[in-house]
Amino acid sequence: MGSLEETTIYCPYCGESITVLINGEEVGQEYIEDCQVCCKPIIFNISMGMNGDLSVSVREENETY
Repeated sequence: MGSLEETTIYCPYCGESITVLINGEEVGQEYIEDCQVCCKPIIFNISMGMNGDLSVSVREENETY
């Protein structure tokens, strides 16, 4: 199992800060998780920086990537 890293994101719909756990094994993957506040679907993209840190970007379901 990969390492879990706690990070804070901001919902692209309601703007609320949400703490999520990111799995290091999910690098390069995209998945959907509902906002804990407004319940709308947030698309997560997980990547790894040059220094080995996990990076998370989020967007709305209908936002073009």
